[in-house]
Amino acid sequence: MTSCTNNKMNHKSTGIGRGHPTQLPKARIDWLIQPVSRFLKIEAAAGAVLLMTALAALYLANSPYSEWFNRLWHISIGVNIGSVEFERSLHAWINDAVMTLFFFLIALELKREMVLGELRSPRLAILSISAAIGGMLLPASIYLYFQFGEPGQQGWGTVMATDTAFVIGCLALLGTRIPKSLRVFMLSLAIVDDIGAIIVVAVGYNDHIHWLAIGAALLGFVVVKAMALIGVRSITLFFIVGGLIWMVVDASGIHPTVTGIILGLMTPTHKWVNDDRLHTIMDCVVAYPPGDHWSGDTLDRQVLKTAEAAAREALSPVERLEIMLHPWVGFVVMPLFAFANAGIPLTGTDFTAPVTLAVFLGFVLGKPAGVVLFSWIAVQLHIATLPKDLPWRAIFAGGILAGIGFTMALFIANLAYSPEQLSAAKLGILCASAFSALMGLILLRFFTQPKNSQI
Repeated sequence: MTSCTNNKMNHKSTGIGRGHPTQLPKARIDWLIQPVSRFLKIEAAAGAVLLMTALAALYLANSPYSEWFNRLWHISIGVNIGSVEFERSLHAWINDAVMTLFFFLIALELKREMVLGELRSPRLAILSISAAIGGMLLPASIYLYFQFGEPGQQGWGTVMATDTAFVIGCLALLGTRIPKSLRVFMLSLAIVDDIGAIIVVAVGYNDHIHWLAIGAALLGFVVVKAMALIGVRSITLFFIVGGLIWMVVDASGIHPTVTGIILGLMTPTHKWVNDDRLHTIMDCVVAYPPGDHWSGDTLDRQVLKTAEAAAREALSPVERLEIMLHPWVGFVVMPLFAFANAGIPLTGTDFTAPVTLAVFLGFVLGKPAGVVLFSWIAVQLHIATLPKDLPWRAIFAGGILAGIGFTMALFIANLAYSPEQLSAAKLGILCASAFSALMGLILLRFFTQPKNSQI
């Protein structure tokens, strides 16, 4: 049998262009799509889009269009069927429903790292988990030190999270200067931080729990597990069932974004088609000589359709969903959230307001201190391993970078604060995120050297 990589074919010049036989044909539209695709593959791109939408929201909130901009997010959207009402503001739909996809992707990334990625090593995983725990506990403690007994006390959860997109975007700006171990450490830390933050939302910011609805949600999760066990492959069907579970969780009094976390962690990591079977099926396709026999209801066409399904199912559901959702979350969901939540009026703003200072100090002081201290304790107890190319000064700089709490911090602030306190909290979040990004980049630039040098 002739290998497809050794098969030499003569291509005539056609309207769809020419290319290597092992590649897909090229079309004129590819001259536009390919540069865009390259842009989307840059790690910093999602963070850049997020920054631009946040700045746009700030501008509109302080421009002559501010009244229109504020009214936009209060538009009511939903359905009313008899006595049943399912309606909320545009702002609430974004924070409660659209952000569920963000948390679903975060859970997928965590599970992939722990089952298929760098965190398969327990001692490496414990290093990131310990750093994340310290990066949640110390900021919350500093915040409570300044706000205990004050009206803003309930906002302690705001300073616990790290913004994954901004942190990875900042690391990407330094390119090869950043060792791979630091990228993995920061990504894992940010993901665990986000998981911890949504647990805080589920436990700390829900007033009334409806146990019957929780029972129905648990039944829904059992159904999802059963669907996976019996071999249901349709992603669309799983999304429909997941949407129904989201509605039940929403009715239970628990924040519905928890649905995304649970479903993400339940997503299987095993492939349906292993590598050997995939190669066998592909060999069957290659065995057919070139011709027009792929059209019509023929055995050849069935083999081709089988190969298509095999190529798709050679990736685990976790990997497939991550590939599918990552562009949507990075370039639609998170910028939309930033646009809806980052707009705060700066006229007459008091940068020394107690809530603003508590949030700022929680992030700027608590994050690096918690990350370094708890990582050091885990290493000293010999339950975690410090990679050889990851010195403590790099962890300290990464800890400062972890003070970028933007997305999750704004998310929790909307739940934790009264309308009178919310602007002050958002100001603290924005100032802390800007300071942490700038200082973290400066220190990482100072502490690191190009790829072929030592830190």
